[in-house]
Amino acid sequence: MARTPNPDVGQWYRHIDKGEVFQVVDVDPDGSRIETQSFDGDIEEFSREEWHQLQIETCEQPEDWTGPFDDIERDDLGYQDDTEMTAADWRQPLEGNPGVGAWEDVTPDGEDEPTGQPGQG
Repeated sequence: MARTPNPDVGQWYRHIDKGEVFQVVDVDPDGSRIETQSFDGDIEEFSREEWHQLQIETCEQPEDWTGPFDDIERDDLGYQDDTEMTAADWRQPLEGNPGVGAWEDVTPDGEDEPTGQPGQG
């Protein structure tokens, strides 16, 4: 059996057999009690002996760390929009679009340019 890693506050761990992830949130100063919180919010407490019986490994923090929190709104997370645009920015027409330059021939292929005089084309 692999050696159980030491409990470090703030470190994430994964149960090897279950795949569940949890974080150590507190360790008594004498190291006799270890408190953990699972990704879904459940709190557990282990004795030092129980901890060393667990089949766990260290892992990275989950990408979505909001698992243990109920009713959290995206605005409460402090994320900025990827585009950082306002609603007014989306309503503005595309003015000054440099997509067609003066040097480009915008006449469709195979058509003669109009000469500006009636009857000629």
